[in-house]
Amino acid sequence: MRLVNDPRNAMDLRTTPVHLGLGSRAKPVEGFAWDPDVLRAYSAAVAADGVEGRMVMIFDGDGPCDHWENHPAGDELVVCLTGSVTVTRDVDGLPERVLLGPGEATINPAGVWHAVDMEGPTSILAVTATRGTGHRPRTDTHPTAHAGTPSPEEAP
Repeated sequence: MRLVNDPRNAMDLRTTPVHLGLGSRAKPVEGFAWDPDVLRAYSAAVAADGVEGRMVMIFDGDGPCDHWENHPAGDELVVCLTGSVTVTRDVDGLPERVLLGPGEATINPAGVWHAVDMEGPTSILAVTATRGTGHRPRTDTHPTAHAGTPSPEEAP
């Protein structure tokens, strides 16, 4: 994994997210993967951006999400590009659902546990404050009832 300092070519946000950092910098993240070692390397590479750093990425999917997540460092913007998405938030122990169609967006507030369910083939764009992101298995409707998985900074 490496941050590209002088990007000149087109990139696919599905495989190469972009990190938005301090000073209005935008750097592609080559070699990104949902792997603990890569996540640790990414976290270390962008640590100087603190809570202001953001990751921009496109996700394609079809079906329910298998985990809850939260982003304590900041809000997350979720934009439905194609298909249909239901974003479920756990607000004071109660589910809050937002249905999105193409071109519609919602903001997941900092620290609120949420899951994104894709209704049929769907693409979303996410702008995420990644520092301290938490994940928990989605075995029932309340994420606070489960032990969390480590954030990139805490991964073994």
